[in-house]
Amino acid sequence: MTARAAKTDEGHERGDDGGSRSRERRCIATGELRPTEKLVRFVVGPDGDVVPDIEAKLPGRGLWVTADAASVVRAIAKNDFAKAAKASVKAAADLPARVENRLAGRMCSDLGLARRAGQLVLGFDNVSRALGENPPARVLVEASDAAADGRRKLASAARGLRVETIDCLTRGELSLALGRENVIHAAVKAGPLAERLIVDSARLNGFRVRADDKAGSSPARNERNA
Repeated sequence: MTARAAKTDEGHERGDDGGSRSRERRCIATGELRPTEKLVRFVVGPDGDVVPDIEAKLPGRGLWVTADAASVVRAIAKNDFAKAAKASVKAAADLPARVENRLAGRMCSDLGLARRAGQLVLGFDNVSRALGENPPARVLVEASDAAADGRRKLASAARGLRVETIDCLTRGELSLALGRENVIHAAVKAGPLAERLIVDSARLNGFRVRADDKAGSSPARNERNA
C-alpha cells in the first residue's frame, strides 16, 4: 500500500482568514492535497464498479480525484482506483462522461429549486435589475451558446460586484430545467443554492468542452477557479 492510497478519504480542516473550515482530500491521480470543492468523490459499489458520488454522501471509503476529465482518465489508465481501494475494481472508460452528466443534472435541479423558492429571475431585463439591487444577485447564469452582445452587456453590469458568472449549461439545458422556452439569461440570489451552483459549475467546467473552448477563444469569466 502506498502512502497516497492510505489517505484517500482522509484529510484535514483548513481555516481561512474568516475562521471557517474547509476540508481537503488527496487526489488519487496526482497525489495533491486539494479542497473538496475542487475534487470529485468516487466509491466502489457492491458489484465492484467505481461510482461517481457527486454529493459526497454515499457510504464507503471515498476515492477523491481532481475535478477534470484528464485526472479521471489518468486514474483509470494507471489503475489508481484499484490501488487506492486496495481491491480489484472496475473503472469504466465512460466515468468522465458520467461525472459530467451528473454534475449538469444537479445544477439543473438546483436552478429549478431556486426558481420555486423565488431566488431566481429570468430574462435580460430582470437580470439587469437584479444586478443593480442591494445586495445584487450572487450568480449570473448565461447559456453557453448565448449571443456575445447580451453576455457582454450583463458582464459589464456585473463588473466590480460580488457576482459569479456560470456559463457551462446550454440554453436547451436551462430551458428544460426551468420549464421555459429559450432561457438564455438568469440570476440567482445569494444563498446556499447559489454557492453550490458556483462550486458545481467550476467542477463541470473541468469535464465539459465547449465550442468556444475548442476554438481557443472563450469569453471572459470571473476568476472562479483561482
